[in-house]
Amino acid sequence: MAKGPNAFRTISEAAEELGVPQHVLRFWETKFSFIRPMKRAGGRRFYRPQDIAVLSGVRALLHAEGYTIKGVQKLHREQGITHVIAAGLGDNGSASLDIPIDVPIDSAPHGELGEEARDRLVLALDDLKAVKARLDGLLKGL
Repeated sequence: MAKGPNAFRTISEAAEELGVPQHVLRFWETKFSFIRPMKRAGGRRFYRPQDIAVLSGVRALLHAEGYTIKGVQKLHREQGITHVIAAGLGDNGSASLDIPIDVPIDSAPHGELGEEARDRLVLALDDLKAVKARLDGLLKGL
């Protein structure tokens, strides 16, 4: 039975979906502060759909676009996570993303939040929206 599009992925499922070895995903976590899968007891990683989108963007930038690790870090720092994700979608950043973000990532004035903190808040907001949608669906069935 295949998982739904909003299901969390294990590291082996994420690696298979992205076409990279598992150790590469672990390595990328050490190099890119914006890659933060959920970790359960024992350190087991679970990747949310938005994590997969970010990883896909990193893979595209490194493997297809020829960026270096420092280049991807600089792109993230200067243009934000949406540009990293857009690279994975084959987009130059002009089209809207499939990952809903009601609050623009760059809406906070510079200096109030660091890039990593803002990215983590956006991912947390996405998780909360997904939970709300599931709860709304369950309530409609009552």
